[in-house]
Amino acid sequence: MSYKNEFKNCLDGLFESLCDVSDWMYENPELGFQEFKTSKYLVDYIQKNSKSVNYPSHGLETAFDITFGEEGPLSVICVEYDALPEIGHACGHNIIATASIGAGLGLKDIASKLGIRVKLLGTPAEEGGGGKIILINEGAFEDASCSMMIHPGYEDVVNPTFTTIQQYTVEYFGKDAHAAGAPDQGINALDAQIQLFVNTSTYRQQMVQSNRMHGVIRDGGFKPNIIPSYTKSEWYLRSLNEEGLNQLEQDFYNFANAAALSTKCEVKITSPDYRYEEINNNETMYKLFMENAQEVGREMILQKDATRPGLGSTDMGNVSQIFPSIHPMLGIGEIEAVNHQPEYAAATLTEGGHKAIYDGAYAMGASIIDLAEKNLWDQL
Repeated sequence: MSYKNEFKNCLDGLFESLCDVSDWMYENPELGFQEFKTSKYLVDYIQKNSKSVNYPSHGLETAFDITFGEEGPLSVICVEYDALPEIGHACGHNIIATASIGAGLGLKDIASKLGIRVKLLGTPAEEGGGGKIILINEGAFEDASCSMMIHPGYEDVVNPTFTTIQQYTVEYFGKDAHAAGAPDQGINALDAQIQLFVNTSTYRQQMVQSNRMHGVIRDGGFKPNIIPSYTKSEWYLRSLNEEGLNQLEQDFYNFANAAALSTKCEVKITSPDYRYEEINNNETMYKLFMENAQEVGREMILQKDATRPGLGSTDMGNVSQIFPSIHPMLGIGEIEAVNHQPEYAAATLTEGGHKAIYDGAYAMGASIIDLAEKNLWDQL
């Protein structure tokens, strides 16, 4: 029996339970760094099908890792499992987690035969918090030869564009006053926030098509008859690369400072999170993924226009800048929803969502087998 057939037989045996795990995650979403129930549930599932898992791992309470094989090139398969506020697994991390675990467990008895190592690495807090960046700094990727994961989307793209991103918090400080009785005695911090939004909206006419600048007001005041003395907004700035983001950041600072000047407010701009870097898709790896996806009936799109706007940003970008990596997108069927909509979270429970688990797991695991059998490590 070939290694791919052995891998597929193992994956076939796991598939139903992987779908159950994904559905459980849908019903039990947890935010980044708070994935206590989820990480334990995933660890328990892995341990029922293999050996003991390192948990917690690398200084993060909800991270975990397990390595199959004793020596040879190391492939790291990333397991994501954090959800979004209010809308749960609307980015499909339940599919990501189970596809990765399926690939890893499918290879657990094959890795040693191939003379390689395969690590399942539980990576918290992708939706803000930079879990993978922390794990890089803590040595979780060790001497990895490559790293991979899949991500559900609305179409099958093997080499998607994911942009660099930086988060910002903008706070304005004014002065309270009675909005009717003594408006001239106040300094309106909400006016400053609104002016910032007007500035950025005006700028979008001239903004590079692939750039993004979007924000929400998190604190806008208390009552209409009190001039707000404090407001806060949160922003994401995205560009195709570091150079583009630096220019976008300079413009954004100008908009925020101009709003402060025009309203007589004080302004404080901070960056509360890690900078996520753009994805660097490894050609050798994504070509193998395309071939293996075809074996399970999935035709992957090869994106030829690198400036095409991507679906977002991810801390997997930081991994890809250090280690050869792929992050293919897999559609989950004909649905009238896109990522970050509640309807998309519900679609992860469908036949199309479950098929993405299987197809992603197979294409990743089979690609690792190809790397080993064809000895392509020096071509990464």
